[in-house]
Amino acid sequence: MPKVVDHIQYRRDLLRQSLDLFAEKGYGSLTMRQLAEALGVSTGTLYHYFPSKESLFIQLIEELTEQDISNFLSQAPMPSSMLARVEAVMDFVTENLDYFTKQQLLWMDFYQHTHRSQLERPEVLETLCCKTRQALSSYLQTQNEAALEFMLVYIDGLLMQRIYGKEDMNWFKAQAGLLCSMIASQLSI
Repeated sequence: MPKVVDHIQYRRDLLRQSLDLFAEKGYGSLTMRQLAEALGVSTGTLYHYFPSKESLFIQLIEELTEQDISNFLSQAPMPSSMLARVEAVMDFVTENLDYFTKQQLLWMDFYQHTHRSQLERPEVLETLCCKTRQALSSYLQTQNEAALEFMLVYIDGLLMQRIYGKEDMNWFKAQAGLLCSMIASQLSI
């Protein structure tokens, strides 16, 4: 009797396993052959699920974004004050700092290797940023675009500072507190 394969779950498993490979080697350095070998599948199997390395990576970051939003929303408290909700977002980022730093580095590597000669940014990164912004808007219960953009830019900047060598968790927590104060004053809460 032939083996029954849940193709959707199998594809997700391949994506999940590929995250560490991309993180270790970088988008630009990894080939489909290396991916297949490390995942323990044939290149034909990998191409069956993903027509290219770019397609695999795009599906990976789409899955990660959906998972990040879902993970946050499933564990986030729903306090009545805006300030407490902003603090909950920053606590989630702080608790997952290594992961988000790794993710930011991967996205930059992807951008560099796929759009180096183009002045336009990859549409998928813009789409994922919009999904994150919408989830943040919904959780924070605000439509204040300036405050939402400021918060995302600030978080990206904190992650970049970490890449530049700011490893002190107390510094990061102090910066997160500053963001909470600034957002609170912007939204008059």
